[in-house]
Amino acid sequence: MKITALVENTACSDCIGAEHGLSLYIESERGKILFDMGQTELFAENAKRLGKELSEVGLAVLSHGHYDHGGGLKKFLEINEKAPVYVSSFAFGDYYNGTEKYIGLDKILKGEKRLILTGDKTEIAHGITLFSCNGEEKPFDLGSFGLTVKNGAVFAPDTFLHEQYLLIEERGKKVLISGCSHKGILNVVRWFSPDVVVGGFHFSKINDAEALHGYADILEESGAEFYTCHCTGQMQYETMKKRMSRLHYLSAGMTVEI
Repeated sequence: MKITALVENTACSDCIGAEHGLSLYIESERGKILFDMGQTELFAENAKRLGKELSEVGLAVLSHGHYDHGGGLKKFLEINEKAPVYVSSFAFGDYYNGTEKYIGLDKILKGEKRLILTGDKTEIAHGITLFSCNGEEKPFDLGSFGLTVKNGAVFAPDTFLHEQYLLIEERGKKVLISGCSHKGILNVVRWFSPDVVVGGFHFSKINDAEALHGYADILEESGAEFYTCHCTGQMQYETMKKRMSRLHYLSAGMTVEI
């Protein structure tokens, strides 16, 4: 399996664009998968530069209903005329950063016929499954970090019902793809016991080195290989890297072979 970062907050070279967001191009034994589409059309531009054909993608997944992961959805639907796009049934909610900034998806796209709404568990193909884990216990709950959902005129902390995780089981390995791990990366790893994790940890607002060291120790004990990015944060990554032997950073333009 190969996983290429089409979009991430950083880039591995000057010829690859970077933006706050995430898009991953997955080449598995069962076909090509696009996981998230960044916040603009940059994912498509970088795909061309990297020689990745978006028209050959057989299916796409939107990890959750935030603009920096689904902003390129319209562009993908234009480029690829066949692939279904799996999105949570909660994906088009009113999601905000605080009470002022709307960070949700373009609601015009809600009625697109190729969108497949998912529930708690959706088996896409043999060895390719989506999970929301909405009913799972969260022993490590760090809160919403100021992210909210608007219900009528009332803002409440987001519980991230709209977030889902992609599990690919291939050649005896469990590879878990997570956009931002809003429900808690420590919880996610506990729920799945994966061999490999690719995605953000949502630690960028945590500046407590001691806390980060504690989280790093827990993740290290899991035995998984981690390729992190996006909302983890550069400083946070460097702090955790000192305690984790299997932690790597994935910038736009980089490819990981698993």
